[in-house]
Amino acid sequence: MAEQRGAARSRRETGELARALTRAVRGEVDFSAAARALMTMDASNYRRVPVGVVAPRDAADVAAALEVCRTHGVPVVPRGAGTSIAGQATGIGVVLDFTRHMNAVVAVDAEARTAVVQPGVVLDTLRDAVRPDGLTFGPDPSTHSRCTLGGMIGNNSCGAHSVAWGTTADNVRALSVVTYGGAELHLGQGWDGPPGSHGAPTGLRELVDRNLALLRTGYPDGLPRRISGYALDALLPEKGVDLARSFCGSEGTLGVLTEASVRLVDAPRARALAVLGYPDESAAADAAAGLLAHRPLTVEGMAEDLVRGERGLPRGGAWLFVETGGGTAAEARARAEDIVRAADPLDGTVVDDPAGMRALWRVREDAAGTATRGADGAEAWPGWEDCAVPPARLGAYLREFRALLTAYGLRGTPYGHFGDGCIHVRIDFDLISDGGVRAFRRFSQEVADLVVAHGGSLSGEHGDGQARAELLPKMYGDELVALFGRVKDVWDPAGGMNPGMLARPSRLDANLRFSVLPRERVDVAFGYPHDGGDGGDFSAAVRRCVGVAKCRVAGPSSGPDVMCPSFRATGEEQHSTRGRARLLHEMLAGEVVHGGWRSHEVRDALDLCLSCKGCRSDCPVGVDMATYKAEFLHHHYAHRVRPASHYAMGRLPQWLRAAAPYARLVNAAARVRPLAALAKRLGGIAPERALPLLAPQTFRSWLRDHLATRTEVLTRSRTAVLWPDTFTDHLSPSVGRAAVKVMESAGIGIALPPGPVCCGLTYVSTGQLDRARTVMRRTLDTVEPLLDLGVPVVVLEPSCAAALKTDLPELLTDDPRAARLAASVRTFAQALEECAPDWEPPRLNRPVAGQTHCHQHAVLGDEAERRLRERAGLEGELSGGCCGLAGNFGFEKGHYEVSVACAEDQLLPAVRAAGQSTEILADGFSCRTQLEQLEGRRGRHLAEVLAEGLGRGLGEGPGITRS
Repeated sequence: MAEQRGAARSRRETGELARALTRAVRGEVDFSAAARALMTMDASNYRRVPVGVVAPRDAADVAAALEVCRTHGVPVVPRGAGTSIAGQATGIGVVLDFTRHMNAVVAVDAEARTAVVQPGVVLDTLRDAVRPDGLTFGPDPSTHSRCTLGGMIGNNSCGAHSVAWGTTADNVRALSVVTYGGAELHLGQGWDGPPGSHGAPTGLRELVDRNLALLRTGYPDGLPRRISGYALDALLPEKGVDLARSFCGSEGTLGVLTEASVRLVDAPRARALAVLGYPDESAAADAAAGLLAHRPLTVEGMAEDLVRGERGLPRGGAWLFVETGGGTAAEARARAEDIVRAADPLDGTVVDDPAGMRALWRVREDAAGTATRGADGAEAWPGWEDCAVPPARLGAYLREFRALLTAYGLRGTPYGHFGDGCIHVRIDFDLISDGGVRAFRRFSQEVADLVVAHGGSLSGEHGDGQARAELLPKMYGDELVALFGRVKDVWDPAGGMNPGMLARPSRLDANLRFSVLPRERVDVAFGYPHDGGDGGDFSAAVRRCVGVAKCRVAGPSSGPDVMCPSFRATGEEQHSTRGRARLLHEMLAGEVVHGGWRSHEVRDALDLCLSCKGCRSDCPVGVDMATYKAEFLHHHYAHRVRPASHYAMGRLPQWLRAAAPYARLVNAAARVRPLAALAKRLGGIAPERALPLLAPQTFRSWLRDHLATRTEVLTRSRTAVLWPDTFTDHLSPSVGRAAVKVMESAGIGIALPPGPVCCGLTYVSTGQLDRARTVMRRTLDTVEPLLDLGVPVVVLEPSCAAALKTDLPELLTDDPRAARLAASVRTFAQALEECAPDWEPPRLNRPVAGQTHCHQHAVLGDEAERRLRERAGLEGELSGGCCGLAGNFGFEKGHYEVSVACAEDQLLPAVRAAGQSTEILADGFSCRTQLEQLEGRRGRHLAEVLAEGLGRGLGEGPGITRS
């Protein structure tokens, strides 16, 4: 088989293949360990190792690559965003990556309602291109912000709006395809292509004509989500011999798509969302089919076990999201209200404001990730992901499905497209132990029987891939499945296109991605309390990434998300959260990436990770790449010389304390360009950066003197510890003085730690974890008497607050004081709400712009800050994203261009658009420094703005100047 040949290639043969491809194609050819590791997995349970990756520039490159691979007997796998859930985007041989170059909207004909696209174009890019014409592409998977049209055609994707606009196959007009044998085909309706071109491959028409009876009787009718197998019934004469439609869903096993003509639909001018609550998902499923008569745009369902926290949903244990459209907002809302009245739910509501609808849809779209981790940390997987049954039978099917889960001792969380009878579910299979894998196989066979008994399709959206293709005889019978194999042979007689999928598939329990991970716990520094129970498990932490690729959304971002700034800046998979997680997975596996913790591939990928922590909150499964990076650097540089920046900026607190008595002298030296240049070169600092100036008097010194003049008696209910973090203490004491002024105005007594304290942030971010623990334990010794008071600890610098909330307890799992301090941490606004709930801030009545600190977004939340700004009359939204400086990252040599690109994603455009009277808010020292150095605008901490509103009197600190 081609699969076996591809896996057994020698190093010499692989080298010859790489050289031949490099000569033949204009696009990139990459056979490096890193490139291969990034392509071993998609969003499924499966893993296959390719020999190399080619990024073709055009159709001619595709044909040339196929010719070389055919000559060398190497299989080919076309790949888009790699979000497939059944394993079909993994493969041996050469992966053709269409996301790099062949990603354009070629043409739009608004009058004809069609568009011509290349296979690597992202769905949202197409939708954005046709939005000005009032059009859209109907199918919209939850991965719409990163999935590609080529992948959608390969899987026959559907999405939430298929009850209105159908599957991808329903919206494809014509396809240009190159076969493994080199034939260039143009597929539309009819056996022949356009004049001067070729349509069906030789022999396909004859094969179909010999099997008309089988094709007419072998496929179930009345099933809107029949995605499984080859759609050969589309080739029946009574169905118009639709070659393009029959190619959809072939999962890269027949040929390589190079261009597609697709149908567009009118986008409703207004939409509304009816959210209906039911006792459980079976009751919601029973109700779904009855709503189709109202011609909604969507009928989506999900249960409460997928909802994290209070999300504004009506009363119930499960919900239907029913979207309606109209020519006006009133019309759309009226249709939604009609549905609420007709549906007879436990409770219901209608939402028609865009922000409210986006928030609710995000709950649904994130389900593919959140379902992978239970509230108790249990892991769940897409082993039985997206079957479909007739909508009227969905409730009955779900009840029997739940009973089967119980019989196997499994838990699952069904959700999905209830109006089409299609559900998704992540199940807590044990895919690591041999016994668990055997149970997974038995369950898959039994649930396939259950689906077929209800007249359903094994795949209702994501394709068969390796997860279900082996089970297709249960649905179609042996004769029709054998015909699938003969059709595959007509298209691809050499068997070079994505072997092991659909026709003659691999076993559903082979190639599982977990089998290569170490069975014993990996020795690590962090505790990973949410991964693997007591003591944590780094393998379990790395397994969090299931590949849904929300981190691959290209910038600039249009929402509050932070993740993933480096991918937005570079567009490279290895600089996405998923890419880094894949490399860590392969590092642990040791098959493709060698050297373990010493791996250069992982080090290089993590080099552009800003440690912004955005993935901790924005990734649906909470991948925490900042922690993984710190862990890796800790091991990578153990007993080795580190980069100069680790010694300079990683140990910044100790250098600042040493320099504090000589601040004026140090500042004078920093203004001398040759001395500043020498300091930057020795410290591994980017030459483009200016050195921040030290405060002549530290905040701690000022506060100690200030508190000595106070005589009031402190009460526990209105007292807080004010944390003199390194940045406030030595670089921005004006922020601390402003906070003191506001807190005292609010009647809050202030306590100061009796000695120097440090959260350990700079040591953690550079992976100096042993030193970080030493610093943290010393800090706990200092503040232990204050912890006994049980009062809030106010931390003005968001990155330091986040370090105390997360890094501290996760590094010092053996010290209960760490958890106590973490629980005491409050932001400035949180402390005002807690200690002085009746205090009224000064009314400032001015617009604001700026950025919510990425660590605040990810760890601390900004709800209290929003409320405080509103009460102070500070109007406007702060942007999301990351400023790009990110502590030491933007100062390090080699990071300047990426740092600037990250700032250009959201922060700098928002500030440039702001008028001169607009207040620029930036609570983080890094954010303020980036603004000053790149834009010449001074950002201020919210405490400074409020203190100014109370009147002057506490002095000003030094600003940032260029050296």
